[in-house]
Amino acid sequence: MRNPMARQVVTFAVVGALNTATYYLLYLLFLTRLPYLLAHVLAFFLSMIGSFFLNARFTYRTRPTWRKFLLFPLTNAANFVITTAGVYVIVDVLHAGSRFAPLLASAAAIPVTFVVSRWIMLPKGDPVQEGRIA
Repeated sequence: MRNPMARQVVTFAVVGALNTATYYLLYLLFLTRLPYLLAHVLAFFLSMIGSFFLNARFTYRTRPTWRKFLLFPLTNAANFVITTAGVYVIVDVLHAGSRFAPLLASAAAIPVTFVVSRWIMLPKGDPVQEGRIA
Protein backbone atom coordinates (compact mmCIF):
# COMPACT_ATOMS: atom_id res chain seq x y z
CA MET A 1 0.00 0.00 0.00
CA ARG A 2 1.27 3.42 -0.86
CA ASN A 3 -0.49 5.26 1.93
CA PRO A 4 1.32 4.58 5.25
CA MET A 5 -1.81 5.37 7.28
CA ALA A 6 -3.94 2.91 5.27
CA ARG A 7 -1.29 0.19 5.67
CA GLN A 8 -1.13 0.89 9.39
CA VAL A 9 -4.90 0.67 9.78
CA VAL A 10 -5.02 -2.69 7.96
CA THR A 11 -2.04 -4.08 9.88
CA PHE A 12 -3.43 -2.74 13.16
CA ALA A 13 -6.68 -4.60 12.43
CA VAL A 14 -4.82 -7.87 11.72
CA VAL A 15 -2.67 -7.51 14.85
CA GLY A 16 -5.81 -6.62 16.78
CA ALA A 17 -7.57 -9.76 15.55
CA LEU A 18 -4.59 -11.90 16.61
CA ASN A 19 -4.43 -10.09 19.92
CA THR A 20 -8.16 -10.55 20.49
CA ALA A 21 -7.87 -14.27 19.74
CA THR A 22 -4.95 -14.57 22.16
CA TYR A 23 -6.83 -12.61 24.80
CA TYR A 24 -9.97 -14.68 24.38
CA LEU A 25 -8.15 -18.03 24.56
CA LEU A 26 -6.33 -16.90 27.70
CA TYR A 27 -9.61 -15.60 29.15
CA LEU A 28 -11.32 -18.94 28.58
CA LEU A 29 -8.34 -20.79 30.05
CA PHE A 30 -8.25 -18.58 33.16
CA LEU A 31 -12.05 -18.70 33.45
CA THR A 32 -11.81 -22.42 34.29
CA ARG A 33 -10.10 -21.55 37.59
CA LEU A 34 -10.68 -17.84 38.29
CA PRO A 35 -13.62 -15.45 38.64
CA TYR A 36 -14.48 -13.80 35.32
CA LEU A 37 -13.12 -10.32 36.18
CA LEU A 38 -9.75 -11.70 37.31
CA ALA A 39 -9.62 -13.91 34.21
CA HIS A 40 -10.34 -10.80 32.11
CA VAL A 41 -7.63 -8.68 33.78
CA LEU A 42 -4.90 -11.34 33.50
CA ALA A 43 -5.73 -12.20 29.90
CA PHE A 44 -5.86 -8.50 29.00
CA PHE A 45 -2.45 -7.80 30.58
CA LEU A 46 -0.70 -10.73 28.90
CA SER A 47 -2.18 -10.05 25.48
CA MET A 48 -1.25 -6.36 25.77
CA ILE A 49 2.44 -7.30 26.01
CA GLY A 50 2.17 -9.33 22.81
CA SER A 51 0.27 -6.51 21.14
CA PHE A 52 3.06 -4.05 21.89
CA PHE A 53 5.71 -6.13 20.13
CA LEU A 54 3.50 -7.04 17.16
CA ASN A 55 2.43 -3.43 16.62
CA ALA A 56 5.99 -2.15 16.95
CA ARG A 57 7.29 -4.65 14.41
CA PHE A 58 4.48 -4.93 11.88
CA THR A 59 2.07 -2.01 12.23
CA TYR A 60 4.42 0.90 12.83
CA ARG A 61 7.76 -0.65 11.78
CA THR A 62 9.51 0.98 14.67
CA ARG A 63 12.02 -0.23 17.20
CA PRO A 64 10.52 -1.19 20.55
CA THR A 65 11.99 0.91 23.34
CA TRP A 66 11.46 0.93 27.09
CA ARG A 67 9.84 4.36 26.79
CA LYS A 68 7.31 3.11 24.24
CA PHE A 69 6.78 -0.10 26.23
CA LEU A 70 6.06 1.85 29.40
CA LEU A 71 3.71 4.25 27.56
CA PHE A 72 1.95 1.53 25.57
CA PRO A 73 -0.51 0.67 28.34
CA LEU A 74 -2.01 4.11 27.74
CA THR A 75 -3.18 2.79 24.37
CA ASN A 76 -5.19 0.20 26.19
CA ALA A 77 -6.41 2.33 29.10
CA ALA A 78 -9.63 3.37 27.35
CA ASN A 79 -9.98 -0.11 25.92
CA PHE A 80 -9.56 -1.61 29.38
CA VAL A 81 -12.10 0.71 31.01
CA ILE A 82 -14.66 0.23 28.24
CA THR A 83 -14.26 -3.55 28.04
CA THR A 84 -14.20 -4.04 31.81
CA ALA A 85 -17.34 -1.94 32.28
CA GLY A 86 -18.91 -3.68 29.30
CA VAL A 87 -18.12 -7.15 30.63
CA TYR A 88 -19.60 -6.19 33.99
CA VAL A 89 -22.77 -4.78 32.43
CA ILE A 90 -23.23 -7.74 30.09
CA VAL A 91 -22.65 -10.35 32.82
CA ASP A 92 -24.03 -8.79 36.01
CA VAL A 93 -26.64 -6.35 34.74
CA LEU A 94 -27.92 -8.02 31.57
CA HIS A 95 -27.23 -11.58 32.79
CA ALA A 96 -26.10 -12.54 29.30
CA GLY A 97 -23.29 -14.87 30.39
CA SER A 98 -19.55 -14.47 30.68
CA ARG A 99 -18.38 -16.55 27.70
CA PHE A 100 -18.82 -13.95 24.91
CA ALA A 101 -19.06 -10.79 27.00
CA PRO A 102 -15.46 -9.62 26.39
CA LEU A 103 -15.80 -9.90 22.62
CA LEU A 104 -18.97 -7.83 22.61
CA ALA A 105 -17.58 -5.24 25.01
CA SER A 106 -14.29 -4.64 23.20
CA ALA A 107 -15.53 -3.47 19.79
CA ALA A 108 -16.28 0.12 20.85
CA ALA A 109 -12.73 0.84 22.03
CA ILE A 110 -10.85 -0.08 18.83
CA PRO A 111 -10.70 3.38 17.16
CA VAL A 112 -9.48 5.06 20.34
CA THR A 113 -6.81 2.39 20.80
CA PHE A 114 -5.48 2.93 17.25
CA VAL A 115 -5.19 6.71 17.60
CA VAL A 116 -3.41 6.55 20.95
CA SER A 117 -1.09 3.70 19.92
CA ARG A 118 -0.04 5.57 16.77
CA TRP A 119 0.69 8.67 18.84
CA ILE A 120 2.91 6.66 21.23
CA MET A 121 4.63 4.40 18.72
CA LEU A 122 5.31 7.15 16.17
CA PRO A 123 6.17 10.34 18.01
CA LYS A 124 6.11 13.68 16.21
CA GLY A 125 9.00 13.93 13.80
CA ASP A 126 8.95 10.22 12.97
CA PRO A 127 9.39 9.77 9.18
CA VAL A 128 6.69 7.07 8.98
CA GLN A 129 4.12 9.22 10.77
CA GLU A 130 4.89 12.18 8.56
CA GLY A 131 4.55 10.05 5.41
CA ARG A 132 8.17 10.24 4.32
CA ILE A 133 8.64 6.46 4.56
CA ALA A 134 6.01 3.90 3.54
